[in-house]
Amino acid sequence: MSTALAESPDVVLIGAGIMSATLGTVLKEIEPSLGITIFETLEDCAQESSQAWNNAGTGHAANCELNYTPQRSDGSVDISEALKVNTEFDLSRQLWSYLIRRDAIPDPRAFIHPCPHMSFVWGRDNVAFLRKRFEAMSSSHCYHGMEYSENRAKIAEWAPLIMEGRGDDEPFAATRIITGTDVDYGALTHLLIKHLAAQPGVSVHYKHRVVDLDREVNGAWRVDVEDVDTRMRDAVTAKFVFIGAGGDAIELLQKSRIPEGRGYGGFPVSGIWLRCDESAVSDRHHAKVYGKAAVGSPPMSVPHLDTRIIEGNKSLLFGP
Repeated sequence: MSTALAESPDVVLIGAGIMSATLGTVLKEIEPSLGITIFETLEDCAQESSQAWNNAGTGHAANCELNYTPQRSDGSVDISEALKVNTEFDLSRQLWSYLIRRDAIPDPRAFIHPCPHMSFVWGRDNVAFLRKRFEAMSSSHCYHGMEYSENRAKIAEWAPLIMEGRGDDEPFAATRIITGTDVDYGALTHLLIKHLAAQPGVSVHYKHRVVDLDREVNGAWRVDVEDVDTRMRDAVTAKFVFIGAGGDAIELLQKSRIPEGRGYGGFPVSGIWLRCDESAVSDRHHAKVYGKAAVGSPPMSVPHLDTRIIEGNKSLLFGP
Protein backbone atom coordinates (compact mmCIF):
# COMPACT_ATOMS: atom_id res chain seq x y z
CA MET A 1 0.00 0.00 0.00
CA SER A 2 1.28 3.45 -0.90
CA THR A 3 2.51 5.78 1.83
CA ALA A 4 3.04 8.95 -0.23
CA LEU A 5 -0.07 11.00 -0.95
CA ALA A 6 -0.79 11.85 -4.56
CA GLU A 7 -1.53 15.58 -4.49
CA SER A 8 -4.15 15.61 -7.25
CA PRO A 9 -5.74 12.23 -7.92
CA ASP A 10 -8.72 12.13 -10.25
CA VAL A 11 -10.79 10.25 -7.68
CA VAL A 12 -10.81 10.05 -3.89
CA LEU A 13 -12.72 7.20 -2.25
CA ILE A 14 -13.40 7.69 1.46
CA GLY A 15 -13.64 4.38 3.29
CA ALA A 16 -12.27 0.99 2.25
CA GLY A 17 -15.45 -1.06 2.38
CA ILE A 18 -17.35 -2.90 -0.33
CA MET A 19 -18.87 0.31 -1.73
CA SER A 20 -15.56 2.05 -2.39
CA ALA A 21 -13.92 -1.18 -3.52
CA THR A 22 -16.67 -1.80 -6.07
CA LEU A 23 -16.80 1.76 -7.38
CA GLY A 24 -13.03 1.96 -7.65
CA THR A 25 -12.93 -1.32 -9.56
CA VAL A 26 -15.62 -0.19 -12.01
CA LEU A 27 -14.01 3.22 -12.58
CA LYS A 28 -10.59 1.69 -13.21
CA GLU A 29 -12.05 -0.81 -15.68
CA ILE A 30 -13.85 1.94 -17.58
CA GLU A 31 -10.93 4.39 -17.55
CA PRO A 32 -7.61 2.70 -16.71
CA SER A 33 -5.72 6.01 -16.72
CA LEU A 34 -7.60 7.35 -13.69
CA GLY A 35 -5.63 8.15 -10.57
CA ILE A 36 -7.51 6.82 -7.53
CA THR A 37 -6.70 7.40 -3.86
CA ILE A 38 -8.48 5.50 -1.08
CA PHE A 39 -8.47 6.69 2.53
CA GLU A 40 -9.44 4.37 5.39
CA THR A 41 -9.42 5.30 9.08
CA LEU A 42 -8.78 1.74 10.29
CA GLU A 43 -5.74 -0.44 9.75
CA ASP A 44 -7.28 -2.61 7.02
CA CYS A 45 -10.19 -2.73 4.60
CA ALA A 46 -13.63 -4.21 5.35
CA GLN A 47 -13.41 -3.89 9.11
CA GLU A 48 -16.89 -2.52 9.82
CA SER A 49 -20.14 -2.94 7.85
CA SER A 50 -18.45 -4.99 5.11
CA GLN A 51 -16.90 -7.41 7.59
CA ALA A 52 -18.54 -10.80 7.09
CA TRP A 53 -20.10 -11.10 10.54
CA ASN A 54 -21.54 -7.57 10.43
CA ASN A 55 -24.07 -8.32 7.69
CA ALA A 56 -26.23 -11.28 6.73
CA GLY A 57 -24.50 -11.91 3.39
CA THR A 58 -27.73 -12.51 1.45
CA GLY A 59 -26.61 -10.60 -1.61
CA HIS A 60 -29.87 -8.67 -1.23
CA ALA A 61 -31.47 -10.37 -4.21
CA ALA A 62 -34.92 -9.74 -2.69
CA ASN A 63 -35.62 -13.47 -2.68
CA CYS A 64 -36.55 -13.80 0.97
CA GLU A 65 -36.68 -10.27 2.40
CA LEU A 66 -40.39 -9.62 2.90
CA ASN A 67 -39.97 -5.86 3.43
CA TYR A 68 -39.32 -5.50 -0.33
CA THR A 69 -42.83 -6.80 -1.11
CA PRO A 70 -45.40 -4.75 0.83
CA GLN A 71 -49.06 -5.59 0.79
CA ARG A 72 -51.34 -3.01 -0.85
CA SER A 73 -54.59 -1.81 0.69
CA ASP A 74 -56.55 -4.08 -1.66
CA GLY A 75 -54.66 -7.13 -0.38
CA SER A 76 -52.44 -7.61 -3.44
CA VAL A 77 -48.65 -7.68 -3.11
CA ASP A 78 -46.40 -5.08 -4.74
CA ILE A 79 -43.20 -6.73 -6.01
CA SER A 80 -41.82 -3.75 -7.97
CA GLU A 81 -39.12 -2.94 -5.40
CA ALA A 82 -38.11 -6.62 -5.20
CA LEU A 83 -37.70 -6.78 -8.98
CA LYS A 84 -35.51 -3.67 -8.90
CA VAL A 85 -33.31 -5.04 -6.12
CA ASN A 86 -33.06 -8.46 -7.78
CA THR A 87 -31.96 -6.89 -11.07
CA GLU A 88 -29.35 -4.78 -9.28
CA PHE A 89 -27.89 -7.86 -7.61
CA ASP A 90 -27.71 -9.57 -11.00
CA LEU A 91 -25.60 -6.63 -12.19
CA SER A 92 -23.25 -7.24 -9.26
CA ARG A 93 -22.96 -10.90 -10.23
CA GLN A 94 -22.22 -9.90 -13.81
CA LEU A 95 -19.40 -7.67 -12.58
CA TRP A 96 -17.97 -10.46 -10.43
CA SER A 97 -18.20 -12.92 -13.34
CA TYR A 98 -16.34 -10.46 -15.55
CA LEU A 99 -13.60 -10.01 -12.93
CA ILE A 100 -13.30 -13.78 -12.52
CA ARG A 101 -12.85 -14.22 -16.28
CA ARG A 102 -10.11 -11.59 -16.17
CA ASP A 103 -8.43 -13.34 -13.22
CA ALA A 104 -8.91 -10.20 -11.14
CA ILE A 105 -10.74 -12.50 -8.71
CA PRO A 106 -8.76 -15.78 -8.63
CA ASP A 107 -11.37 -18.03 -7.01
CA PRO A 108 -15.05 -17.11 -6.51
CA ARG A 109 -15.34 -19.71 -3.75
CA ALA A 110 -13.37 -17.30 -1.59
CA PHE A 111 -16.45 -15.09 -1.24
CA ILE A 112 -19.64 -16.60 -2.71
CA HIS A 113 -21.43 -19.92 -2.18
CA PRO A 114 -24.79 -21.35 -3.31
CA CYS A 115 -27.34 -21.16 -0.52
CA PRO A 116 -31.14 -21.44 -0.83
CA HIS A 117 -33.12 -18.40 0.30
CA MET A 118 -36.35 -18.98 2.22
CA SER A 119 -39.19 -16.89 3.62
CA PHE A 120 -41.01 -18.47 6.56
CA VAL A 121 -44.20 -17.26 8.25
CA TRP A 122 -46.85 -18.49 10.65
CA GLY A 123 -50.41 -17.43 11.41
CA ARG A 124 -53.37 -17.36 9.03
CA ASP A 125 -52.93 -13.77 7.82
CA ASN A 126 -49.20 -14.15 7.22
CA VAL A 127 -49.71 -17.42 5.35
CA ALA A 128 -52.26 -15.70 3.09
CA PHE A 129 -49.77 -12.88 2.48
CA LEU A 130 -46.93 -15.25 1.60
CA ARG A 131 -49.17 -17.20 -0.78
CA LYS A 132 -50.09 -14.00 -2.64
CA ARG A 133 -46.45 -12.93 -2.65
CA PHE A 134 -45.42 -16.24 -4.18
CA GLU A 135 -48.10 -15.98 -6.87
CA ALA A 136 -46.93 -12.49 -7.81
CA MET A 137 -43.21 -13.27 -7.75
CA SER A 138 -43.35 -16.61 -9.55
CA SER A 139 -44.90 -14.85 -12.54
CA SER A 140 -41.56 -13.08 -13.12
CA HIS A 141 -38.54 -14.73 -14.73
CA CYS A 142 -36.44 -13.22 -11.92
CA TYR A 143 -37.97 -15.76 -9.56
CA HIS A 144 -38.18 -18.75 -11.86
CA GLY A 145 -38.06 -21.94 -9.81
CA MET A 146 -39.35 -20.44 -6.56
CA GLU A 147 -41.25 -23.05 -4.52
CA TYR A 148 -44.09 -22.60 -2.04
CA SER A 149 -45.36 -24.98 0.61
CA GLU A 150 -47.71 -25.06 3.58
CA ASN A 151 -46.81 -28.69 4.22
CA ARG A 152 -45.00 -29.08 7.52
CA ALA A 153 -43.01 -32.11 6.35
CA LYS A 154 -41.86 -30.31 3.19
CA ILE A 155 -40.80 -27.22 5.13
CA ALA A 156 -38.96 -29.45 7.61
CA GLU A 157 -37.21 -31.09 4.66
CA TRP A 158 -36.05 -27.68 3.43
CA ALA A 159 -34.99 -26.38 6.86
CA PRO A 160 -35.40 -28.90 9.68
CA LEU A 161 -34.19 -26.65 12.49
CA ILE A 162 -36.95 -24.08 12.05
CA MET A 163 -39.69 -26.70 12.48
CA GLU A 164 -38.35 -28.48 15.54
CA GLY A 165 -40.60 -28.13 18.58
CA ARG A 166 -43.43 -26.35 16.76
CA GLY A 167 -46.97 -27.38 17.61
CA ASP A 168 -49.88 -28.15 15.29
CA ASP A 169 -52.06 -25.29 16.49
CA GLU A 170 -51.26 -22.75 13.76
CA PRO A 171 -50.56 -22.78 10.01
CA PHE A 172 -47.10 -22.32 8.51
CA ALA A 173 -45.88 -21.45 5.03
CA ALA A 174 -42.52 -21.06 3.33
CA THR A 175 -41.03 -20.18 -0.01
CA ARG A 176 -37.67 -21.40 -1.24
CA ILE A 177 -35.48 -20.47 -4.18
CA ILE A 178 -32.34 -22.55 -4.59
CA THR A 179 -30.45 -19.98 -6.69
CA GLY A 180 -29.73 -17.83 -3.62
CA THR A 181 -26.22 -17.20 -2.37
CA ASP A 182 -24.20 -16.53 0.76
CA VAL A 183 -21.74 -13.70 0.12
CA ASP A 184 -18.73 -12.87 2.28
CA TYR A 185 -18.44 -9.16 1.54
CA GLY A 186 -15.37 -8.88 3.72
CA ALA A 187 -13.47 -11.40 1.61
CA LEU A 188 -14.76 -9.79 -1.59
CA THR A 189 -13.63 -6.36 -0.43
CA HIS A 190 -10.13 -7.67 0.26
CA LEU A 191 -9.99 -9.24 -3.21
CA LEU A 192 -11.14 -6.05 -4.94
CA ILE A 193 -8.83 -3.76 -2.94
CA LYS A 194 -5.88 -6.06 -3.61
CA HIS A 195 -6.68 -6.00 -7.33
CA LEU A 196 -7.05 -2.21 -7.29
CA ALA A 197 -3.88 -1.53 -5.30
CA ALA A 198 -1.80 -3.53 -7.79
CA GLN A 199 -2.76 -1.19 -10.63
CA PRO A 200 -0.83 1.94 -11.63
CA GLY A 201 -2.25 5.17 -10.34
CA VAL A 202 -4.01 3.62 -7.33
CA SER A 203 -2.94 4.23 -3.74
CA VAL A 204 -4.56 2.96 -0.55
CA HIS A 205 -3.89 4.76 2.73
CA TYR A 206 -4.91 3.01 5.92
CA LYS A 207 -5.06 4.82 9.28
CA HIS A 208 -5.89 8.04 7.44
CA ARG A 209 -9.08 9.87 8.44
CA VAL A 210 -10.76 12.41 6.17
CA VAL A 211 -11.60 15.37 8.42
CA ASP A 212 -12.95 17.95 5.97
CA LEU A 213 -14.21 18.51 2.44
CA ASP A 214 -14.34 21.82 0.60
CA ARG A 215 -15.36 22.59 -2.95
CA GLU A 216 -12.98 24.96 -4.68
CA VAL A 217 -13.83 27.67 -7.20
CA ASN A 218 -12.93 25.45 -10.15
CA GLY A 219 -15.30 22.70 -8.96
CA ALA A 220 -12.58 20.39 -7.63
CA TRP A 221 -12.65 19.06 -4.08
CA ARG A 222 -10.06 19.75 -1.39
CA VAL A 223 -9.89 16.75 0.91
CA ASP A 224 -8.21 17.26 4.30
CA VAL A 225 -6.73 14.09 5.75
CA GLU A 226 -5.28 13.28 9.16
CA ASP A 227 -2.79 10.51 9.90
CA VAL A 228 -4.37 8.59 12.79
CA ASP A 229 -0.99 7.78 14.37
CA THR A 230 0.91 11.06 14.01
CA ARG A 231 -2.07 13.47 13.92
CA MET A 232 -0.30 15.20 11.04
CA ARG A 233 -2.63 16.67 8.43
CA ASP A 234 -2.32 16.88 4.68
CA ALA A 235 -4.60 17.72 1.78
CA VAL A 236 -5.27 16.43 -1.71
CA THR A 237 -7.39 17.84 -4.51
CA ALA A 238 -9.66 15.61 -6.60
CA LYS A 239 -12.20 16.04 -9.37
CA PHE A 240 -14.49 13.40 -7.88
CA VAL A 241 -15.06 12.25 -4.30
CA PHE A 242 -17.09 9.26 -3.13
CA ILE A 243 -18.06 8.97 0.53
CA GLY A 244 -18.31 5.31 1.50
CA ALA A 245 -17.48 5.93 5.14
CA GLY A 246 -20.24 4.09 6.97
CA GLY A 247 -21.25 5.95 10.11
CA ASP A 248 -19.01 8.90 9.25
CA ALA A 249 -20.71 9.45 5.90
CA ILE A 250 -23.42 11.82 7.18
CA GLU A 251 -20.96 14.16 8.88
CA LEU A 252 -18.78 14.28 5.76
CA LEU A 253 -21.83 14.90 3.58
CA GLN A 254 -22.73 17.83 5.80
CA LYS A 255 -19.21 19.20 5.54
CA SER A 256 -19.38 18.97 1.75
CA ARG A 257 -22.39 21.33 1.79
CA ILE A 258 -23.94 19.68 -1.25
CA PRO A 259 -27.75 19.88 -1.39
CA GLU A 260 -28.06 16.09 -1.34
CA GLY A 261 -26.52 16.07 2.13
CA ARG A 262 -29.41 17.96 3.69
CA GLY A 263 -32.25 16.24 5.48
CA TYR A 264 -30.30 13.23 6.71
CA GLY A 265 -29.71 12.21 10.29
CA GLY A 266 -28.31 9.24 12.11
CA PHE A 267 -29.15 7.35 15.27
CA PRO A 268 -27.81 4.14 16.81
CA VAL A 269 -29.77 0.93 16.36
CA SER A 270 -28.85 -1.99 18.58
CA GLY A 271 -29.57 -5.65 18.06
CA ILE A 272 -28.14 -8.85 19.46
CA TRP A 273 -27.15 -11.58 17.00
CA LEU A 274 -25.84 -14.99 17.90
CA ARG A 275 -23.73 -17.46 15.97
CA CYS A 276 -23.23 -21.18 16.19
CA ASP A 277 -20.01 -22.78 14.96
CA GLU A 278 -20.88 -26.31 16.11
CA SER A 279 -20.90 -28.50 13.01
CA ALA A 280 -23.40 -30.89 14.62
CA VAL A 281 -25.91 -28.04 14.43
CA SER A 282 -24.80 -26.01 11.40
CA ASP A 283 -24.58 -29.10 9.17
CA ARG A 284 -28.32 -29.68 9.70
CA HIS A 285 -29.26 -26.34 8.15
CA HIS A 286 -28.39 -25.01 4.69
CA ALA A 287 -30.48 -21.95 3.89
CA LYS A 288 -31.02 -18.31 4.66
CA VAL A 289 -34.43 -18.16 6.33
CA TYR A 290 -36.14 -14.81 6.84
CA GLY A 291 -39.28 -14.34 8.89
CA LYS A 292 -41.70 -11.42 8.98
CA ALA A 293 -41.22 -8.39 11.19
CA ALA A 294 -44.08 -7.33 13.44
CA VAL A 295 -46.24 -4.47 12.16
CA GLY A 296 -44.50 -1.17 12.84
CA SER A 297 -41.11 -2.77 13.49
CA PRO A 298 -38.00 -1.72 11.53
CA PRO A 299 -36.71 -4.06 8.78
CA MET A 300 -33.65 -4.99 10.85
CA SER A 301 -35.94 -6.68 13.39
CA VAL A 302 -36.79 -9.48 10.94
CA PRO A 303 -35.90 -12.85 12.52
CA HIS A 304 -33.18 -14.79 10.67
CA LEU A 305 -31.65 -18.23 10.69
CA ASP A 306 -28.81 -17.94 8.19
CA THR A 307 -26.15 -20.26 6.89
CA ARG A 308 -22.83 -18.41 6.77
CA ILE A 309 -19.70 -19.72 5.07
CA ILE A 310 -16.75 -17.61 6.16
CA GLU A 311 -13.11 -18.50 5.57
CA GLY A 312 -14.24 -21.97 4.53
CA ASN A 313 -16.11 -22.63 7.78
CA LYS A 314 -19.87 -23.15 7.98
CA SER A 315 -21.75 -21.47 10.82
CA LEU A 316 -25.25 -20.27 11.67
CA LEU A 317 -26.22 -16.66 12.30
CA PHE A 318 -29.50 -16.11 14.12
CA GLY A 319 -31.44 -13.32 15.77
CA PRO A 320 -32.09 -10.55 16.52
